[in-house]
Amino acid sequence: MAKIKIDEKKCIGCSLCSELCPKSFELRGDKAVVKKPNVDKTTCEKEAADSCPVDAIIIS
Repeated sequence: MAKIKIDEKKCIGCSLCSELCPKSFELRGDKAVVKKPNVDKTTCEKEAADSCPVDAIIIS
């Protein structure tokens, strides 16, 4: 199981993660939040993390 977190201090609210992976991320106000913090298998979450311009998404 993978745990997904967003570093709120790094997040700039670009919404790229919610566009790439709407099942796990959404924009609330000016920051992204994780809708589904625990997933059995990462799919689009990995792409969102790799695409984040400020490396705010942490998958462990």
